[in-house]
Amino acid sequence: MAAMDFKIPTVLTSEELMEKAFHRASKIYKNGTNSLDTRKKTALAKVTASGDIVVTALKGYVDRFPRLDKEDDFLPELVDIVIGIDRYKKALGAVNWCATKAEKLKNDTLKDIRRTKDPEVVEATRRSFYGRLNSYVDRISDDLLFLQGAKNKFRKLPAVDPALPTIVVAGFPNVGKSNLVTVLSTAEPEIAPYPFTTKGVIVGHIQDDWRKYQIIDTPGLLDREFDQRNDIEKQAILALRYLTDVMLFVIDPSETCGFSTEVQEKLLSTVKNGFEGIPIIEAESKCDVFKSGDGRIAFSAQSGEGMDALKDRIMEELRTIARRKAAEAEIE
Repeated sequence: MAAMDFKIPTVLTSEELMEKAFHRASKIYKNGTNSLDTRKKTALAKVTASGDIVVTALKGYVDRFPRLDKEDDFLPELVDIVIGIDRYKKALGAVNWCATKAEKLKNDTLKDIRRTKDPEVVEATRRSFYGRLNSYVDRISDDLLFLQGAKNKFRKLPAVDPALPTIVVAGFPNVGKSNLVTVLSTAEPEIAPYPFTTKGVIVGHIQDDWRKYQIIDTPGLLDREFDQRNDIEKQAILALRYLTDVMLFVIDPSETCGFSTEVQEKLLSTVKNGFEGIPIIEAESKCDVFKSGDGRIAFSAQSGEGMDALKDRIMEELRTIARRKAAEAEIE
């Protein structure tokens, strides 16, 4: 599955950026009306070309890396886990600083060259510009290297759309979650990478007339007790919480999943505490094998029994969420 569609340009190292700028400038020569005019026109063109290459590249990085301004959002939380949001913002800030400095240096240098009538000053001013420009870019070399790595990590983030109403499926392994996601999805679900779970998240989509919803199974995340997790895994779940509009918790009352009903109920209680305020649909799988009679929606993705009732309940919640989001968007 494709990762989030971040159109981030290739990030050059400080050495590569300066080599590109100076190489372009070295090929420039302008004819003038006399020796001084030739030197000035050539110097002006060299300074403009090399300065523009640096400024354009740096501004492109700042503009095209994702902005993470919202606090309560899925992406910033995920970026904090994978990349480190404070270091990320610091790197972009440093690059923006360098772009501003380089642009001012270029404009000031062009003015100085235009004003002078001494050919030696023209050359000295151009060389000084090269040195100072290189110095500015060299100061952000670590930030550019950091952004190189960040770009590769952005490419590996899961292809989920935080704007879509989303239902997340939880429960122990082998209770029938993956099969359920397949049955409920309009198209074949795909596997997307997700930090700190080697299996990846399973993302499906449900088409409801012109509306589209997202259904996600999270193997390795919401399938065991929270106290068995390290801090990073807990933060990964926190990021997922921002994505979740509705939770579907699946219990296997037949216990053929390998976990007792008591243990499954305990995990449900933990998930409720961790996802407080989010609607949770409780359902029992494998009703063709065993029914507990506890009043939960009972279904079998294998035989199809109870699937219509479960779909109706899910669609009711998702449509409610969709209407609420549409109303919030109009207010904004």
